Amino acid sequence: MADEFYVPAPEQILPQSEDNKQGRSEERFSEAEEHAIIAAMEEEQRNAYAAYTRLLDKNLARELARVNLPVSLYTEWYWQIDLHNLFHFLRLRMDAHAQYEIRVYAEAMAVCAKAVAPLAYEAFEEHALGAMEFSRSEIVALNAVLAGRAPELSGQALKRFEEKLTRIRASAPVSAV
Repeated sequence: MADEFYVPAPEQILPQSEDNKQGRSEERFSEAEEHAIIAAMEEEQRNAYAAYTRLLDKNLARELARVNLPVSLYTEWYWQIDLHNLFHFLRLRMDAHAQYEIRVYAEAMAVCAKAVAPLAYEAFEEHALGAMEFSRSEIVALNAVLAGRAPELSGQALKRFEEKLTRIRASAPVSAV
C-alpha cells in the first residue's frame, strides 16, 4: 500500500456548517489556521503510516495492520460496473449537495464514462443530470407558485424548493423581446 494520502487544498479547509451536519460553512479560517490544520493532518497521516509499517515489520497480516490507517489513504482498485449503476452513482455524487471530495471524484469518473460511452452519457446528461424530481409537497408548492400564491413550505424543504426554482429559471431560454 503506497504512502499517499489526500490532503484538502487550503480553500477546502472550512468550519462545520451550522445548519447541515454533512456540510461545510462558507466562511474560511485564517490562512495561518488553514496551513496549521493541513500540517497537522499531514503529520497524523505520516504517523499512522509509520505505525502501519511497524506492524508489517512484525509480520502482522496486512488486513489487520491497516485497520488504523486513516480514510485519507488513497486506494487503488479495479472494478466493473454497468452503465445503469454508474449513472445512478454519478447522479447522486455529482449533485451540488454532495460533499466536495466525492463530487470531484464523480466528475473525474464522468469524464471516463463520457469517453467510453458518449451516446449513453449524452442521454444521461439529458434525462438524469439535466432533469429534476419534485416530492409530493414540492408539487403542491409548485402549483401554488404557478397560481400566484406562496408555497406552504418552510425550513430546509423551502430552501430545497427555492433552489429547484432557481435552477429552472436559470435553464429557461431567454425570449426575444
